[in-house]
Amino acid sequence: MMRKRRKESTAKLNQNGLTKRLLRLRVNGEVKEVATETNKTLLEVLREDLGLTGTKHGCELGECGTCTVLMSDEPVLSCLVLGVESEDADIVTVEGLMRDGRPHPLQRAFADLGATQCGYCIPGILLTSRALLDKNPHPTREQIREALAGNLCRCTGYTKILDAVELVVKGEVA
Repeated sequence: MMRKRRKESTAKLNQNGLTKRLLRLRVNGEVKEVATETNKTLLEVLREDLGLTGTKHGCELGECGTCTVLMSDEPVLSCLVLGVESEDADIVTVEGLMRDGRPHPLQRAFADLGATQCGYCIPGILLTSRALLDKNPHPTREQIREALAGNLCRCTGYTKILDAVELVVKGEVA
């Protein structure tokens, strides 16, 4: 009951007549507060309000996977989630993959194998791959392919992407 009152009390109309609200989000291990319109998607909140531009705008219809982030360890399409729906979740963007200033093994494998070309789809693919490996540290190539089925890449043809994930599975990238 108190939570509902707090949310109502923080909602205000901005100059365009849109409702703004103070959101408290956990993004990449840090609590962030941002006043934002209630109709903004999580993608827009991350990019426009928090300056985390690693998450990319793609189709904005939930069909390409480019905007994938992890929400409570699950890959979600941030273009389909409202920012206000993500207050109680742990959100990880591609910027949050690095630890102690070092790239995640998936990032290193993608770089080592040249699994990126234009790189636009890669943040979503990296996060989807991480979610898969967190749940199943030793997936088959077919399981990797199935997990990445919702992430479209127009440049690479997927072979090097699959190879990079398999390299991490085999422990050949620390």
